[in-house]
Amino acid sequence: MEKIVKPTSGYLAIALGLLLLILTGFTIYLGAINRAPVYFFGAFVLFIAAMFIFKGILIVHPNHSRVLNFFGKYVGSIKDNGLFFVNPLFTASKMSLRSENLQGQTLKVNDKMGNPIEIGAVIVWKIGDTYKAAYDVERIFDYVRAQSEAAVRHLAVSFAYDDLEDDTAEITLRNGGDEVNHILEAELTERLSKAGIVVQEARISHLAYAAEIAGAMLQRQQAAAIVAARAKIVDGAVGMVDMALKKLSAENIVELDDERKAAMVSNLMVVLCGEKAAQPIVNAGSLY
Repeated sequence: MEKIVKPTSGYLAIALGLLLLILTGFTIYLGAINRAPVYFFGAFVLFIAAMFIFKGILIVHPNHSRVLNFFGKYVGSIKDNGLFFVNPLFTASKMSLRSENLQGQTLKVNDKMGNPIEIGAVIVWKIGDTYKAAYDVERIFDYVRAQSEAAVRHLAVSFAYDDLEDDTAEITLRNGGDEVNHILEAELTERLSKAGIVVQEARISHLAYAAEIAGAMLQRQQAAAIVAARAKIVDGAVGMVDMALKKLSAENIVELDDERKAAMVSNLMVVLCGEKAAQPIVNAGSLY
């Protein structure tokens, strides 16, 4: 498990190291005056001690951390920023805690219905547990990329690209919106939590039919749009014809028998539902 440590301030260590260097120079001076080898040996010891202290000084920048290891044993993690002093024998591995952006490559997979589609996702993540990120996985960036690709593939085969029946309430990749993104984010969280990764956001950035069926699916969408538009036109035309017949009857403008009503309905429907403008024929005679 991750263990947070609070190391000693590095400013005191710097001061002590500088003091040892000053003593080293003074000891060399005394050795030169007295011509005594013991002073030179003492100066050497003081210099080694100063270098030993300087080796234990490290700087941790904001949103960074250090993972401390002592001869193969995990000691702890430093997540505070500043100048610190640790045991010089510790191995301090740098690790960024900043958010990372992964723009996944566009994948070609089959959806739930077997249709080939192209799908891609963008993922925002960061390291939350430094112990898992440092010791539980190898090459964390490659791990995140591979697991993200696997999650996107699993999402694609779990849902259809679009609802071809137009009468079901199932979630599809195209109309799922935030719900599909939440499902992707939940699966990524489950996969990447083993490496101490926190998934901050996951969204589908690219979604389309593969090139080999894109033309056929476009024709289907166009046909569906035409049918929907025609249905709307017919519904409106029927309402207008009904309104016209009722108004003619209510205001006694003209009396029409069933045969002429049928002819009028037919003419009005042709005029209202036709794709092109109708050419009117003026009747100058009597209706009878």
